[in-house]
Amino acid sequence: MTSAEFDPQALHVWLAQQPRADRSQLLPMLIEAQRQYGFLSEPVLTAVSRALRVPLAEIHGVVRFYSLLYDRPTGRTIVRVCTSPRCAQAGGEEVLREVCRHLGGQPGEPLADGAFEVEEVPCLCLCDHAPAALHGDLPVGHLSQVAAEVWLAEPQEIGLGHIGGPLRRLTARCREGGSASLADYRAEGGFSGLEHALRKLTPAGVIEQITASGLEGRGGAAFPTGQKWKLAASSPADRRFVVCNGDESEPGTFKDRLLLEGDPWAVLEGMALAGYATGAAQGYLYVRGEYPRAQRILKAAIREAQLAGYLGENILGSGFHFDVELRSGAGAYICGEETALLESLEGKRGLPRLKPPYPVTHGLFGRPTAINNVETLCAAAWILAHGAGAFAAVGTPDSPGTKLFCLSGDIALPGTYELAFGTTMRELLAMAGGVTGELQAVLLGGAAGAFAGPEVLELPLSYDGFRQAGLPLGSGVIMVLNHERDLRQTCLQLSRFFAHESCGKCFPCQLGTQRQMEIMQRGVNGTLTQGDLEALEDVVYTMTHTSICGLGATAGSAIQSARIRWPELFRPGAG
Repeated sequence: MTSAEFDPQALHVWLAQQPRADRSQLLPMLIEAQRQYGFLSEPVLTAVSRALRVPLAEIHGVVRFYSLLYDRPTGRTIVRVCTSPRCAQAGGEEVLREVCRHLGGQPGEPLADGAFEVEEVPCLCLCDHAPAALHGDLPVGHLSQVAAEVWLAEPQEIGLGHIGGPLRRLTARCREGGSASLADYRAEGGFSGLEHALRKLTPAGVIEQITASGLEGRGGAAFPTGQKWKLAASSPADRRFVVCNGDESEPGTFKDRLLLEGDPWAVLEGMALAGYATGAAQGYLYVRGEYPRAQRILKAAIREAQLAGYLGENILGSGFHFDVELRSGAGAYICGEETALLESLEGKRGLPRLKPPYPVTHGLFGRPTAINNVETLCAAAWILAHGAGAFAAVGTPDSPGTKLFCLSGDIALPGTYELAFGTTMRELLAMAGGVTGELQAVLLGGAAGAFAGPEVLELPLSYDGFRQAGLPLGSGVIMVLNHERDLRQTCLQLSRFFAHESCGKCFPCQLGTQRQMEIMQRGVNGTLTQGDLEALEDVVYTMTHTSICGLGATAGSAIQSARIRWPELFRPGAG
């Protein structure tokens, strides 16, 4: 947008039409203003500042914090090429160079007379389609097989990806052709859990069902869901909130994208159940900005659920009021951390809060808040429809139910696999057609996880099984690497990810991730020294024990596990 194109009166009219004018509307307003005007110029920011009564300096801080907000002119179509560990292994960096050569420029500047702009991004969570990119709002994949001039001119949108596993509970309605309609969802038992809860159970009864099922959070922390809802419900307050964390950004993870796009109704039903159980009347569904297709699907689903009486006032004539507002992230991995997500919802930079207090007592706007992962809420809807006993009938005593695993890397059929807890790693890899090449390592739990070797093939996929092995299950990431992969290069890519995504609030993480990346670069170059190894030990120890949030605390975990498991790869001078 140029100054000649800027119409201040039109902007002021638009701002005046917004339903609310408080600080929490800052991020939605900035995203919409950027959509309308191309970028966030100083006049636009000034108008937003006056409309919301937020200091202009603070708004500039918010814009600079989020990578998807721009205070400068950009190309009309932004092409975001992923160079995460998996995409890099599949040729993502070569795709990035090819695109720049074809368009005649460098990342981060308008190219081809302003028609395009190319960005290198750390992870789009399209690992099962690697190497992948976002062509404007279209997810595209397997790009090493297509010439840049072809897919830039005619991008072919990818589908949901492969869905496997012998027990399809949460993924039963996820289809390659798109999400099911509301009528299909209802015909297959959808919203029966909510109907049962509103007609036959008290809020405490719902919590009892969730607790009896043994459901633990599927976002990585594995906190008992029933206990979380009980704490939020019992904390004194005039208002309570439910938040669905759909800011899936961990390299190797894509299961929540599958559920958001393939079965949005289950997510909404789970949120409504959480609202009923905790006494909340308002829910926020926070979805990462790099998931524009999921946001389109969810926006339509929310509206249709409201019209059908499953959201809004007096749901199903029960007297229960609960509504959901869709919120978009704007490019910040740290917002997957629950307190940073709350800060983002409140219209601030997504910086993590010190804990305690915890969100269940002092969450969104200082009120009790139940924050749950997408998969967790879908599982809650299944439990209320089928019963706690049916949920716990599969799995293990300590890890009941099913779990979605994101399988990528050197495997014949990468995709999302729904398995009963207790299934072995060997069984999962066999379901996916086996390893392509000879197995060298698996990365478990994502970038913040750990490496293991072939010895884990008989390991049961369960929280208890992984705890006993000293490994993180996390959100269910399993990335397979064969012997053609250089683990030092993969560790460098992981270190780059954390150095890029550190929010900078605490020095141990901000500085430690940079030092870790520099040391890993020397490891790849063959110039690693004994002093570097000793420094890395100190850096990782300091990050792990003194960082404010889990990003810094786990930023060195995968690299440390690789050094311990394969010390010969990290000898001084090894190249």
